Amino acid sequence: MKKIELNVVTLTHSTVSNHNYAVVLGERHGLRRLPIVIGGFEAQAIAVTLERMYPPRPLTHDLLKNTIEQLGATLKEVIINDFQEGVFFAQLVCVLQGETIEIDSRASDAIALAVRFECSIYTYEFILEAAGIVMEQEMVEKDTEQVPPSSALANYSRYNVEELTRMMEEALESEEYEQAARLRDELARRKG
Repeated sequence: MKKIELNVVTLTHSTVSNHNYAVVLGERHGLRRLPIVIGGFEAQAIAVTLERMYPPRPLTHDLLKNTIEQLGATLKEVIINDFQEGVFFAQLVCVLQGETIEIDSRASDAIALAVRFECSIYTYEFILEAAGIVMEQEMVEKDTEQVPPSSALANYSRYNVEELTRMMEEALESEEYEQAARLRDELARRKG
């Protein structure tokens, strides 16, 4: 089967469940989008990497990346290879000493690792036909301008730069990465 390359377009709260998020993958050379509902921990793991945040301790996906690298392997690509009863399945395609190893994975974990390794994410036509959404060209152009929701600015106007910096450090220490990202963005906006 021919693989279709995808990019992470955005990360947003799920419209299906209050406690879940959706990562939206976009067809690299097309108008289709593939929304995948994921849990909060996986959303946080993806957002932290996309926003280039560095937590004081490794998250679970960082630990797995470090383990793979220490064993001398690399993650070559991620393939979202099946869709059954509303559930996406994925494979991690690793290379170790020239040998290709395929490892079953949840799609959310596979995407979290793909953004860490900066490797390609693929799927197949039947999955895009079953679960994809075709976007209009104007919407696709807007997609490329979007950023994960953790970058949305809250009302921080009553705080000075020192207070915002302290709040961001506290958010990082308590592993509240979405809050830390919002604070970082507000600080950047004020400095920029």
